[in-house]
Amino acid sequence: MFTGIIQAIGTIESLDKKGNDLSLQINTGKLDLADVQSGDSIAVNGVCLTAVDLPGNGFRADVSGETLSLTSLGSLKEGSHVNLEKALTPTTRLGGHLVSGHVDGLGEVVRRWDEGKSVRFIIKAPNELAKYIAFKGSITIDGISLTVNKVNGAEFELNIVPHTLQETIMGEYQAGRKVNLEVDLIARYLERLILGDKAADPNASGITEQLLADNGFLK
Repeated sequence: MFTGIIQAIGTIESLDKKGNDLSLQINTGKLDLADVQSGDSIAVNGVCLTAVDLPGNGFRADVSGETLSLTSLGSLKEGSHVNLEKALTPTTRLGGHLVSGHVDGLGEVVRRWDEGKSVRFIIKAPNELAKYIAFKGSITIDGISLTVNKVNGAEFELNIVPHTLQETIMGEYQAGRKVNLEVDLIARYLERLILGDKAADPNASGITEQLLADNGFLK
């Protein structure tokens, strides 16, 4: 588990393709690896990866073909910058929100503009994730815990302060960029709980207006 508070910006030093899989060598910059051992988890742009080797200035991680197909890691190149966060511990300050490091889908930066000292972004999520994104709710973008400022269908708006722009890769974002999205864990579990006994039915059609009415959520 992670908090969505980025601890460092790393740099891809090398990529080694192995069939459909990929081995990444990441220079972790200012990230302190003194307490990291082989086998520990580190989030890279919001994707939970396992450090399989620690050469001294960073770590190496293997990425499966499935992960490459579901996230933006497949578009990385030598020299690409990435957001890094070590897995949380029982004493970690939970400055963001609980993040699993399991990407739900790819979003796309639609627009970017300056507003005072901050920068505004509009991100378009896949249609199937729109129901989990709420005004003032939490969402994870490339591993960054953020608050949704506005929602319009599958598009949502973010207000990013200078500190976040400086300490993460969001400063590089331009329209058209693909980003990893992870919706709030609570929203996903809430949907499953509302299904009740129907959750065990493989033919269940999900949450419908009729289901909500039958269970007293609508009058």
